[in-house]
Amino acid sequence: MAGRAGCRSLRYAGCSRPLIHVTREPRNSRTERSQGEPVTDYIANINETNASALLIEESHKRPVVVDFWADWCEPCKTLMPLLEKLASEYQGAFLLAKVNADEQPGIAQQLGVRSLPTVMVIQGGQPVDGFAGAQSEQFVREMLQKYLPKPWDKLVQQGVEAIERGEFNEALVPLRQAWQDSNEQHDITLTYAHALIEALRLDEAEALLGNVRLADQDAGYEQLRAQLEIKREAAKSPEITALEQQLADNPDDLDVRYQLGVQYTNTGQFRLAMEQLIAILQKDLNHGDGATKRMLLDSIASLGKGDPLAVEYQRKLYSLLY
Repeated sequence: MAGRAGCRSLRYAGCSRPLIHVTREPRNSRTERSQGEPVTDYIANINETNASALLIEESHKRPVVVDFWADWCEPCKTLMPLLEKLASEYQGAFLLAKVNADEQPGIAQQLGVRSLPTVMVIQGGQPVDGFAGAQSEQFVREMLQKYLPKPWDKLVQQGVEAIERGEFNEALVPLRQAWQDSNEQHDITLTYAHALIEALRLDEAEALLGNVRLADQDAGYEQLRAQLEIKREAAKSPEITALEQQLADNPDDLDVRYQLGVQYTNTGQFRLAMEQLIAILQKDLNHGDGATKRMLLDSIASLGKGDPLAVEYQRKLYSLLY
């Protein structure tokens, strides 16, 4: 669909079919000179020899921004330095592919170029966007942002890989950072919530999902809601239910409160566990000959450095100790 939109905007001739091959034409001296020009990781001069590899194959790895130009084209002389500046700035996030339309008429013709300068974005082997004529830096930047990797993409990938390994607590740190950096992007919110649920951080998952706008409550959201309820039911073991009842009957029984904290910890319900442990320490800082304090410290450590829940209870413990 995106490719078709790009075709309409530039009137690419015949670009409804996949771009899989560039027809060779007899070489001439001008083409030979183009082939000898240097190619960097982010700027390349395109000719018949490298067109298929750099315009099509490379576009499956990163966006390829193709600039069609000619020596006689005055607007080209304004646009090309801008594109080169952006290519250098982004350091390989996209490939700037420069095509001299006079030297490479076959490539320009196949891609339906009708005027110069013409710029197109190729992604996944197809044109997806572009423009004709010189444009402002802001215009070009806004177009590029739609196709370039986001700063948080690597963090999301780290989190997803940790989830796939079953290391759910480890997944939380990069996913939380990605969620914050992306201004709570919806798909990252759902991935983060999934990790919280699997890590049995159920209250945090509940709070996270509770902030999802009604318009964004899609099938993925509903699936996570269902998973959350299943995990809540599974976490309610007979032992936990019995201890919760005992504590309700006698809130001052610190030993029961400690046992409940242990059960919460064993089922990964760290907030509930630490609530019980800190409540004990507020009444008896040396409860269990220091066992309660040690369990709280172990729980904090297990959450990982920088975890908001860990930081919250570190501060609470610190205020009790000092």
